[in-house]
Amino acid sequence: MMILVIDCFKQVKGVGKSIGIYNLVFNLIRSLAEERARTKSNVINYSKIIVLGNEYNRSDFDIDGVDFVSVRHNPLNKLICIVWELFLVSKVCKKLKADRVLFPRGFCALTHPVKDSIIIHDLIPFYYDKHYHDFFNKLENAYIMSRMKSSIKFCNQVITISEASKKEILDIVKVNIGKIVMIHNGCNAILNIHKTYMDKPYIIAITSNLPHKNAESVIKSYIEYYETARKPIDLKIIGISDVEEYGIPKEIKAHITCFKFIEEDQEFYRIVGNGSIFLFLSLIEGFGFPPIEGMQLGVPVVCSNLSSLPEVVGDAAMLVNPFNHKEVGQTLDILLSDSEKQKLLIEKGYQNIARFSWESRAKLYWEALIK
Repeated sequence: MMILVIDCFKQVKGVGKSIGIYNLVFNLIRSLAEERARTKSNVINYSKIIVLGNEYNRSDFDIDGVDFVSVRHNPLNKLICIVWELFLVSKVCKKLKADRVLFPRGFCALTHPVKDSIIIHDLIPFYYDKHYHDFFNKLENAYIMSRMKSSIKFCNQVITISEASKKEILDIVKVNIGKIVMIHNGCNAILNIHKTYMDKPYIIAITSNLPHKNAESVIKSYIEYYETARKPIDLKIIGISDVEEYGIPKEIKAHITCFKFIEEDQEFYRIVGNGSIFLFLSLIEGFGFPPIEGMQLGVPVVCSNLSSLPEVVGDAAMLVNPFNHKEVGQTLDILLSDSEKQKLLIEKGYQNIARFSWESRAKLYWEALIK
């Protein structure tokens, strides 16, 4: 029997910067267990999944089809987490007689008593080191980069979530290309969507105060659009609290509404789903969920042409240079004036998201992990 161990000890929902990783692991564990239950493949049928978790994530990860082991350490203690990641996890895996261990956070142990696979979600720490050197704590970012490079170099297998990230890995760490497996992320179905049409149409944008999310271009592109469009519509932005720092003319500022954070999913879906256009101008993404969410909600997407985004959105979005505010503004104006193009993009969006079902992701992960 093949024993697969998935290290989720450090995963605590809502803590730190890893909500995306938490959600991926949450869906991946369930999908692997479901695929194992329904498959006719002898290799998968005679496999065992052990999840190393904690009491904070037991309710999510202790499910039918897996053996949940609660680690008797505090995942909120940073020092303990470092010791666990570097040394303790490999001892536990050896004790459990694991054949392979999966590290969803991208960092493997210093020793390798069993075959190990890591998931690299993005190379953003290296991007910040090059372009925004002073934004993050330099010591912490240097540690992350060092651990990531070492893990990529010495683990048995690297799984990454886009061809763009695969290329970045090969540029940063000289490893055999055959060691890297690309598996796009999966996306969950959005249920109970109720579109309630607003009195006024608007463009919906998602960004944040992180430099790579490119809030400045969202604002400046909207200014370009507003000043040239015959009948400009409003802009709603999710991810920042205000636009004070951008010195926007009062007339234009009055047409911008900001939401720092929307806690309720249904309210988020309502605001996004009622948008006339979904705008996303990020500079680097490991995968890029926001435009996929826009497509799921039936909104035509205008999207940055950088990083992983072109491969994720395919031909189901209008791609733009996120640094060219005039181009983005003109694209918004053209698309808002073309109802047939909007309908086409919405239909292509629905077709595009079908590529990312969790059932298909689970099959690809099993194929990679049982090698």
